[in-house]
Amino acid sequence: MPLRPVGLPTLRHRLGATLLPIALLVAPLPAVAASETDDDLPVAEIQAFAEVFERIKRAYVEEVDDATLLRNAMRGMLSELDPHSTYLDAKAYESLRETTQGEFGGVGIEVGKRDGQLTVITPIDDTPASRSGLQAQDSILRIDDTPTEGLSLQEAVELMRGDPGTEIRLTIMRQGEDAPRNVTLEREIIRTQSVKSDILAPGYGYLRVSQFQTRTGEQVTEALNDLTEDGPLQGLVLDLRNNPGGVLQAAVDVADAFLEDGQIVYTEGRLADSELSFYANRVTTAPDVPLVVLINGGSASAAEIVAGALQDQRRGVVMGTKSFGKGSVQQIMPLGEDEALKLTTARYFTPSGRSIQAQGIEPDVEVVRGRLEVAKDNGLQVREADLEGHLTGNGGGTQGGEFNTRLRDDYQLGEALNLLKALNVLDERKR
Repeated sequence: MPLRPVGLPTLRHRLGATLLPIALLVAPLPAVAASETDDDLPVAEIQAFAEVFERIKRAYVEEVDDATLLRNAMRGMLSELDPHSTYLDAKAYESLRETTQGEFGGVGIEVGKRDGQLTVITPIDDTPASRSGLQAQDSILRIDDTPTEGLSLQEAVELMRGDPGTEIRLTIMRQGEDAPRNVTLEREIIRTQSVKSDILAPGYGYLRVSQFQTRTGEQVTEALNDLTEDGPLQGLVLDLRNNPGGVLQAAVDVADAFLEDGQIVYTEGRLADSELSFYANRVTTAPDVPLVVLINGGSASAAEIVAGALQDQRRGVVMGTKSFGKGSVQQIMPLGEDEALKLTTARYFTPSGRSIQAQGIEPDVEVVRGRLEVAKDNGLQVREADLEGHLTGNGGGTQGGEFNTRLRDDYQLGEALNLLKALNVLDERKR
């Protein structure tokens, strides 16, 4: 069975597209065992369903056609199973396919339901949502003038969709704040680049994976080659924070870039074709570089597969806060040409047999989000640099302001870099 896109916890939806929280498999409807088909049908329940159908047709205040009622029935059946199983009409199915290619319309936010409340799972990097300061765990109370209480995820997504250039107002409630706030966003075409890289300090690289798309594995390999062009790295930070997941094969490929052997992930379900296992290939891009993996509550699904594999294989130190806990696999089962069924068919497990579902990945080193604050200088202190004719340091300069700003604004990243440097110091002392 071929692996295909997609999916990024909860039915995640990006504004302008359905973003599924998942490691997702695409397959035709699987064959059902004969013993299941031979079971007696629940005649009384089927008769009750037919009676409800007929009463709605006859007595509902407005006329409803048969096709609409049947589609609503399918949605109802699936919505009561778990948050990730759903019926995809033509529009939602097309949105899903667009999402895996990395381009869609909207404001770049992923949402889900928590305790019945529409909640931000994560804002996507470099989108209106992230630029406006929206954060994971923000509760969305209203979309423009419509309260979100009682809305399904699909209905909420439809309200948030719109043409590029149009505005949308979200009323959000943030943990720790006493009153809601309004955030106005302008919709745009979202073209996501799933992999970014940079040099944090001489010899120390930074690799950001914001989601797992079809080509993410290739992009990670390219980025690692660029980072090591001038020589091997002394350490690397792999940033999976606020990464909602995506294509299963892409997650396997990213983990494989750091592993020479061993299992990466396996899945278990009721159907024979839902039981899969993935292993690392010996051809590895970065098998030896010291590694710190950053995660947080917005890291889900495929991101948890990567973090869990690297943690179980003792390939890197996982740092940050506990991940989201999305550990189920969905299959996309086409229904004709334009519609599909997205059904949870398996759970995935880390190499040591851990189920991430509703548990998440616990970091090896917990570092909460924070910000380094520089103490204000009252102007009364005298330093060597204030003395007339003072000697300059051997290099005569300091590290770039951009890097210093990044460390000040991102405490977790700064701590990851400090840990890599400490590991290198310990390694040198052992020699």
